[in-house]
Amino acid sequence: MSSPSRRNFLQKAGAFSVATLLSTIAKPAWSRNLESALRNAEGISATDLASEEDFWYYIQQSFTVSPGLINLNNGGVSPAPKTVQDAMKRYYDYSNEAPSYFMWRILDQGREPLRKNMAKMAGCSEEEIAINRNSSEGLETVIFGMQLKAGDEVVATKQDYPNMINAYKQREMRDGIKMVWINLELPTENEDYIVKQFVNAFTSKTKLVHITHIINWNGQILPVRKIAQEAHKKNIEVIVDGAHSFAHFDFKIPDLDADYFASSLHKWLYAPIGSGMLYVKKEKIKTIYPLFATSDNPLKEDIRKFENLGTRPFFIEQAIGKALEFHEMIGSERKEKRLHYLKNYWMEKVKDVPKVKINTSLHPKYGCAIGNIGIDGKKAGELDAFLLDKYKIHVVGIEWENIHGIRVTPNVYTTVKQLDLLVEGITVFAKA
Repeated sequence: MSSPSRRNFLQKAGAFSVATLLSTIAKPAWSRNLESALRNAEGISATDLASEEDFWYYIQQSFTVSPGLINLNNGGVSPAPKTVQDAMKRYYDYSNEAPSYFMWRILDQGREPLRKNMAKMAGCSEEEIAINRNSSEGLETVIFGMQLKAGDEVVATKQDYPNMINAYKQREMRDGIKMVWINLELPTENEDYIVKQFVNAFTSKTKLVHITHIINWNGQILPVRKIAQEAHKKNIEVIVDGAHSFAHFDFKIPDLDADYFASSLHKWLYAPIGSGMLYVKKEKIKTIYPLFATSDNPLKEDIRKFENLGTRPFFIEQAIGKALEFHEMIGSERKEKRLHYLKNYWMEKVKDVPKVKINTSLHPKYGCAIGNIGIDGKKAGELDAFLLDKYKIHVVGIEWENIHGIRVTPNVYTTVKQLDLLVEGITVFAKA
């Protein structure tokens, strides 16, 4: 029996006038259908819409993913929708008509409007947003730009991203700072436990705490704001790795009470590959050296000093605008609810399969799209290889510290039929 939301959606689908049809006849079929689906969805709650496959079918048509491979590793990098791909290609062709003219005198003029739109989505001032290539670049700009001295302590976890861990180790080797490493036991739904691990590591010498908003290995969401508030009580600065959180679930950067935040826009915003964003709280900008030298004062209070990258792919940067439009078209709440629904859809089906170990919380406060499961007695790489060989399903095997299993990351273009196939593959492998 169909749900009330499904009946409501389908009833609306047949309610368009001839005038509406004729007004969109010049647009591609997939675009017309998507516009219709969005209008049909008005008045349906994000929670009800999360399982409305008729609606998400039209979102799926915006992507050009391979029909020969089920990509469930969107946590690495996500494909961009067709509108973003087309914009990037168009800007690339435009650049090549006369690169030095069209890149620097035309396309580069779009950076300030883009900065303004990014800041609006992030909920902060446009004077706090720098546009770069990925979260590693953004975070390392701060890690290497902070004026730390020998003996200063930095608190981070062993579950942080390797690029960040290596950056801190380099500063430790080069400058004599002291790293204090926390080893989190995950998954957990005990916020007090997480906060306590960080607070217990703080000392009078702690100058910075590094917090990964959502752990990439298993999708654990950390209570960033609570940790940040405790850190600020002790005058400790807070840097947040938001590689997987921005445009994934609904929040504004100031909500986190962070001093620094960076994200990769080619993950959950669906921007072109090689696009990122750095947030620096206004009063902190003047204290950070840029990763690439500027022509004047490196300690000036201008967020643009962090964008001095030399010749850069303007065609990629400007196509970010189309990704913002696509995200706003779906809506942050709708997107978050759908992603969480997809994660729980497959994990609920395998959690009681013998030998399956769940490594990710099913609660929406502690996880969203990213899920991780292990099989007792088997290595993660074995299940990864089995799914690719037998089912053409692409996931990634994780063997990192105390997290062992496959990471599965569906996206808005993923269908429940594809997840049913994943469940079948996991079940077959676990019982073998």
